[in-house]
Amino acid sequence: MLDDFVTRALFAGIGTALVTGPAGCFVVWRRLAYFGETIAHSALLGVALALLGEIPLVVGIFGCASVIVLALYFLEGRDALPTDTLLGMFAYGGLALGLVVLAFFPTVRFNLNGLLFGDILAVSRADIAIVWGGGIVALFVLWRLWRSLLATTVDADLASVAGFRPERARLAFGLLLAAIIAVAIKIVGVLLIVALLVIPPATVRHLSRSPEAMAVWAAVAGALAVAGGLFASAELDTPSGPSIVVAALALFALTRIRRS
Repeated sequence: MLDDFVTRALFAGIGTALVTGPAGCFVVWRRLAYFGETIAHSALLGVALALLGEIPLVVGIFGCASVIVLALYFLEGRDALPTDTLLGMFAYGGLALGLVVLAFFPTVRFNLNGLLFGDILAVSRADIAIVWGGGIVALFVLWRLWRSLLATTVDADLASVAGFRPERARLAFGLLLAAIIAVAIKIVGVLLIVALLVIPPATVRHLSRSPEAMAVWAAVAGALAVAGGLFASAELDTPSGPSIVVAALALFALTRIRRS
């Protein structure tokens, strides 16, 4: 019989995986892993602002991440700096600025280790409601954007000719990714959230015959990684967040071995 906190962690982790899997497919297809990492790194600034403003962490992280996404959207193509340079500046600038802001308020305390590596075993029923409720909304938005994002991923010019708006779809996906990361950070943390977005889709990419099938199998792979990681964490007394990512890597390695 599973303990209550393990059951809550399992529900929260699977709810997260069901969203990060399909969304992560576009991260893999469009090579946006560093973009996702930039949003995740900026989360520390969002946490600092949320604590100082006494607002929910999810709101603070999403607000800060959205500003980063909008700034990148307007600077990209309008600035002489390459995109990867802008991403690096925002990623580490946001991380450093968050630490500096918190240093001015020594009485404000929070679990830095939990933010960086996740604290899935500490999720509450309210967290589960946020994860599943937000996940349903995120999947609905992704479903509405699916054709536009897929067409833009294949060829942006042809997508424009077909009546889609690639720039608007790209901005909408960036904001959606910011929302997903804001909700999922408590599960695996700032340093590991991108792994949950990237590894499950990469695991099933060569096993899927269509983009839709890849999205479904990525969600399944993510859920299996969550369950396997939590089981390993309980048996081996290892950190839960990193254990989930290691389980995802093990699934990736297994599919590669079977393929060869």
